[in-house]
Amino acid sequence: MTAKKGRKKNSAQAKSAARLAAVQALYHVELSGHTPDHVLDDFLEHHIGAKVSLVPAGEEESGAAEVEHDLTAPDSILFAALFRGALSRQDALDEMIAGALTGDWSVERLESVLRAILRVGAYELADCPDVPVRVVISEFVDIAHAFYSGPEPGLVNAVLDRIGRVVRAGEIGGDVGAR
Repeated sequence: MTAKKGRKKNSAQAKSAARLAAVQALYHVELSGHTPDHVLDDFLEHHIGAKVSLVPAGEEESGAAEVEHDLTAPDSILFAALFRGALSRQDALDEMIAGALTGDWSVERLESVLRAILRVGAYELADCPDVPVRVVISEFVDIAHAFYSGPEPGLVNAVLDRIGRVVRAGEIGGDVGAR
């Protein structure tokens, strides 16, 4: 692998990690009641670029040695921008999400992590036109898969696709069923 390809891969991984960190930080604000500045500082000081120790699956009881993994350090600039942007536009994002939900679903009825995923994803779709719609949707569906094994990733895909068709109609086609 060339150095340039390695940097691109690391850059993409750092952006993916930033999206995940933004979702986690938004969730943390909602659950902890801490101020956004406190959570942002905490994430930047303690969570960004952390290491994780894991015991191989099925070997927890056997006393197997922990394996330490370096996590890809998130792009701290993207992380802060997504986190602050999703917080500052939360009411408008919730309106977009509500308009893309079907049936009797409401934003308030969504589980906290799912709500955080959708808010950060909707923010990136609405305010980061340099990132292709399909990339944004794929990234947040992947994040949903990290937390859920049921229908939630499909919901994330559908809601963000509907929002993308509204806020970026020229990129992926016109308004399809959004309220």
